[in-house]
Amino acid sequence: MTDSRLGWAVPLMRVGYAGKGLVYLAVAGVSLRSIWRGGEAQDTSSAFGWLNATPWGAVVLFVILAGMVAYAVWRVLDAAFDLEDYGSAAKGIVARLGMLVTGAIHLGIAVVVFPLLFRWGDAGEGEGIADYVGTVMAWPGGRWIIGAVALLIIGAGLHYARQGWTGAYRDDLRANHFTTRWNPVLKAGLIAHGAVVGVIGLLFLFAGWRADPDKAGGTGDAFSWLSDQVYGQILVTGICLGLLGFALFCFVNAAYRIVPKVSGPDVRSLAASLTGGRL
Repeated sequence: MTDSRLGWAVPLMRVGYAGKGLVYLAVAGVSLRSIWRGGEAQDTSSAFGWLNATPWGAVVLFVILAGMVAYAVWRVLDAAFDLEDYGSAAKGIVARLGMLVTGAIHLGIAVVVFPLLFRWGDAGEGEGIADYVGTVMAWPGGRWIIGAVALLIIGAGLHYARQGWTGAYRDDLRANHFTTRWNPVLKAGLIAHGAVVGVIGLLFLFAGWRADPDKAGGTGDAFSWLSDQVYGQILVTGICLGLLGFALFCFVNAAYRIVPKVSGPDVRSLAASLTGGRL
């Protein structure tokens, strides 16, 4: 059942996904640039720092900031009004709670961007992930909390990878020549994103298990861990290329994502198009 009164939330979704795409475009692009020059893949803060040093970086950072806030608000509205029609059963409730978590994560990215953009405080010198994890570990049962968070992150990574592998994401995209032609890139991008998120979850799990907050980390730490594996540099380069695909996936969602309770029943999905034949 559609509700046109909720249509005002869709522009927030589009701005949010566009900002998310810019985040991953920056991380993957700066990382590949660094690897090409003999360095290592970079984390989100380093990518933003590089952008901030360019003449046009302030504009991009402002769009990212607006996008992250819009994405966080969209996820709250999505969860509250069930705009993507997950339902009120146990599985739907878990999915909607997950939306709130992802909204909070992207609001955290906005917090990273804000001091860079407005030169407020000691930009780039704030607390890192290990500091926050250490604070939580000092609470009663803190290690168990970090362990639970780790399992949620690993679950999210598996979810993204599964969506890419099975093509489940195609149910949420409009069918057109662009989405049909670029479907393999979207698939690879989602799998790459799932791999990075899964490794971040493993780092959190190690931190909780060993009671060592320094073991936890974000994207840059995930790249570092991957680079230490067999053929690590090749693996990290491949993941970064995949994240370019995920950036495209975000931009495609900004333009063509289907919101079931707003879009209506007559919108043809990419999944239906590929099943029924080419456009």
